[in-house]
Amino acid sequence: MMKRFWEKWRKGWGAALACAGVLLAGPAVSAETHESPEMRWWQTAPVYQIYPRSFADTTGDGIWDIPGITRHLDHIRRLGAKAIWLTPVYPSPMVDNGYDIADYTAIDPVYGTMADFDRLVAAAKDRDIRIVMDLVFNHSSDRNAWFLESRQSRTNPKADWYIWRDAKPDGSAPTNWRSIFGGSAWTWCEERGQYYLHTFSPQQPDLNWENPAVRRALYDAARFWLDKGVGGFRIDAIPYIKNPAFRDGTPDGADGLVSIHTMTANTPGILDFLHEFKAEVFAGRDIFTVGEANGVHPEDLPQWVGENGVFDMVFEFSHMGLALKDGEIWCHPTPWKLTELKAALTATQEATKENGWCPVFFENHDQPRSVNHFFPPGADREKAAKAMATVLLTLRGTPFIYEGQELGYSNVAWPSIDDYNDISSHGQYKIALEEGFSPEKAMTFVHFFSRDNARTPMQWDNGRNAGFTTGKPWLPVHKDYARQNTAVEERDRGSILAWYRQLAGLRQRHRALTEGSCEMLLPSDEQVFAFARTRGQDRLLTVVNFSLEEAPLPESLTAGKKLVMGSEGPGERTRLRPLEARIYEAIE
Repeated sequence: MMKRFWEKWRKGWGAALACAGVLLAGPAVSAETHESPEMRWWQTAPVYQIYPRSFADTTGDGIWDIPGITRHLDHIRRLGAKAIWLTPVYPSPMVDNGYDIADYTAIDPVYGTMADFDRLVAAAKDRDIRIVMDLVFNHSSDRNAWFLESRQSRTNPKADWYIWRDAKPDGSAPTNWRSIFGGSAWTWCEERGQYYLHTFSPQQPDLNWENPAVRRALYDAARFWLDKGVGGFRIDAIPYIKNPAFRDGTPDGADGLVSIHTMTANTPGILDFLHEFKAEVFAGRDIFTVGEANGVHPEDLPQWVGENGVFDMVFEFSHMGLALKDGEIWCHPTPWKLTELKAALTATQEATKENGWCPVFFENHDQPRSVNHFFPPGADREKAAKAMATVLLTLRGTPFIYEGQELGYSNVAWPSIDDYNDISSHGQYKIALEEGFSPEKAMTFVHFFSRDNARTPMQWDNGRNAGFTTGKPWLPVHKDYARQNTAVEERDRGSILAWYRQLAGLRQRHRALTEGSCEMLLPSDEQVFAFARTRGQDRLLTVVNFSLEEAPLPESLTAGKKLVMGSEGPGERTRLRPLEARIYEAIE
């Protein structure tokens, strides 16, 4: 099936998301930035995302720690970033690598101490970088004191802090919902004689936002971190917090279940809670908020962002889910075209251009690496990585760079499901077997979609364990670490890292890239992705050949413009080489 998928993909795309990486112009990013009175600090510079356990280990235990971030702040600063999104560092049993929180106002000892965190905030501030925390408020850990009390009885003070329901008359789960990680979204609790709901794993029970006491406790936790000096929040899985009618849905898989996403995401009433959240916690503070909003579509964005919205930005996933249009099941991939990617990005741009703002992203800790996600097998990894960088750092919006993306990291392909740590990968592997796929075929879906693809340790040098740790890393270092690491790419002016830094510098020199309008061009072209950024007389044009063949470039598009950056030298003005990217500037 995967072979047929890629054959259809190639025919539909005619190519791959790509461009290459030879620098033509522009120095590396400096410490100085421009910022107009109309723009907020988080609109004019990239955000860098760090995933726990995988960034830098200073203790030799094989797991990332907070002092490791402090040690590498200058690497992040040189990318022009003004904020670091730090995924959860709270105490956790680590069933979902920190997204199962046992205590919302503490630091897990495996990552360091609160004093380490305070030093990180201060050191980042010295570099004009703010730390942004990850709030996981849809659910907690089942080891959280709140849940431990809630499960004891139906009458205790926290009895309704989570979502409990009686069994159906036959003793089965209240609904036929499948969790995001596979299996029923309901788990039986003997103490209460009831089921509890979990959108994700059974160890991540969903909190009951209908209870005002729950909301107050969550707001207090957010204020705790603001008092620590953090610069904002990314809010996890937020479209699931409002509970709809508890009813069965039409099964969408061989297990007889329906995705909980289909039944619960972005249901009516959620915005009432989030307006209260904004008023109680965010209003009047010099921070930014970005919600993870899978299930929120471009047409919904005016209600979520902007003057009357609830967040400054939301991660809207229409462009990320093109290969899974039929749902969340990995073994049901669907072919897609370049025009669909452009249309998805255009819809987000259009929905926020008059009122609101959007993040621009192609990777995060829950997605495969972009060089694999958006390219067919065989595409040149370096050219693909530079293609993503070119689009990422020149589109309108706040760019989010995920750790390792600036070095061009690619997916892993470990031979056995037992090699994978990701709980979702294990659930999806089981679903594929239930659907009738062989173990070998099921592994091909894991290889392509696994979240562990984005979670391998950072590669700092070509020494033992890529400089990530002196001990045994919690996940294996990528096999390409000897030639693909920060130290090597630092010395190579044509590297992916150098390309990122040049693009960051270009953003700082041209207000059109941070404050300008965005006009999508050539919307029906299946080879070339083109768009223009304009602010007054500052006008820039980005053109990228996403195909593995030469692509014609309309002469009218580049007339009156000079080339300021190009991945493969000047070239022909009316043609783009395979996987080539160029940025033009309008001549006065």
